[in-house]
Amino acid sequence: MATAFSSDGETALRRELGPAAAPRGDLDSFYEMGRAAAFVRAGGFCKIALQFPDEFLADAVAVATQMEAATGAEVYVLGDTTYGSCCVDEVAAEHAGAEAVLHYGPACLSPCRKLPVLHIFGKQPMDVRCCAEAFRELYPDRESRVVVLSDVVYAHAMGELEQQLSPDYPNIVFSRVVCEDPPGPALPGDVRQFGRQFPVEAPGGLQDCAMFYVGAEGLALTSFMLTWNCCPFSSFDPATNCGRRETFNVNRALMRRLYLVERARDAQVVGILVGTLGVAGYLTVLQHLRELLRWAGKRSYMLAVGKPNPAKLANFLEVDIFVLVACAQNSLLDSSDFYRPVVTPYELELACNPAREWTGNYLTDFRDLLPGACAHVELPAAVHMEEAVPDISLITGEMRALHFCDPPAPQLPPSTTLACRDQTQALTQISPAASFLESRSWRGLEQQLGQTSVSKAVQGRRGIAIAYEDEGRKQP
Repeated sequence: MATAFSSDGETALRRELGPAAAPRGDLDSFYEMGRAAAFVRAGGFCKIALQFPDEFLADAVAVATQMEAATGAEVYVLGDTTYGSCCVDEVAAEHAGAEAVLHYGPACLSPCRKLPVLHIFGKQPMDVRCCAEAFRELYPDRESRVVVLSDVVYAHAMGELEQQLSPDYPNIVFSRVVCEDPPGPALPGDVRQFGRQFPVEAPGGLQDCAMFYVGAEGLALTSFMLTWNCCPFSSFDPATNCGRRETFNVNRALMRRLYLVERARDAQVVGILVGTLGVAGYLTVLQHLRELLRWAGKRSYMLAVGKPNPAKLANFLEVDIFVLVACAQNSLLDSSDFYRPVVTPYELELACNPAREWTGNYLTDFRDLLPGACAHVELPAAVHMEEAVPDISLITGEMRALHFCDPPAPQLPPSTTLACRDQTQALTQISPAASFLESRSWRGLEQQLGQTSVSKAVQGRRGIAIAYEDEGRKQP
């Protein structure tokens, strides 16, 4: 699987257990224990949650112990996250009754809805001198207009890098990591996106600038390159001390995404996957997508399945395509291994809202689509059949049925019918999805009360599913 957001668990099953990694020697510096304790004391929090990614869990006990001793607060450690580890897991924190969350490691910096959050990225080591040398090799012209972006775990080193490069490159701009949305609108020429903020002073705007990214290849870089696809990208990986010009074929990636837009136009039944319960505005965009699909004449079902993977989504055979509502980094799900494609809210808007046109700018943050946002586009007025322009599918070659209209509000929820429930002529609502489920030969686990004979408990197999202890031996 191309992304950890949709891992099928095979890696965990095949992982060999060994001694736990030793905690880092300097916890105070790496995890900024002083700043974290000051945040807890200043807020007067009595119960806090510490959220760690998998690679930092070895330090969780030591960090939690020091935090309890320094603050006197009750500390809970959140290990397995509900969705992506880059997002603040408010769901798990609320289960523990936490009043605040300390989020450690890489973060998408999506704003949260309820709990106060302190982001501690972890100061990953970086050779600033090697990075500066790689930059000079990639940009020999000292008048180059370059915007420097970084993974959040290397943000601590950007000040030193700026001191080394600014005297030689007068047009270089360093982005600033912003953990919360600044109040008020952005100033003219300022860019605020993905938790970064930087000014653009080039005459032609951002398209006249190059981008230099400090960090490893991953979802963050992919999201940057698709969003700012008019800018050439270069990168430096501090883990290998290697710089390179990014050869990721943005046009080819966009062609793949636009193909998914065409698949969304053909779809009649759409599954809305809830991929976050913590990012601010997720409820609003869910309602927005439901109204958009109803306006386009498509049926929709809202699904909460945790971290989506092919096995989970294959259970919904009646769904033609899925739309994932998640943070900006996890929205670009590679669905090549899935039974049905998975698109982003922006791609669904391109498919269903005829007023939205493709401009070349790709959007991965669903908040940009909401009313009042920079990229919001209102649905057009009702379209009558005699005024509709014929629409031909570029995939099947067939004419698509047009339902662009605004019907009156139904008396019952959309996509429901009435049926007699018993002899008293009581009426009940039956969803088409439920009817489809009834017609399937396999419908999942069933109780079958009174149909299964009672038996005594017996000794089961020992071990894990890929290698039971009695594997290969004949069962009695």
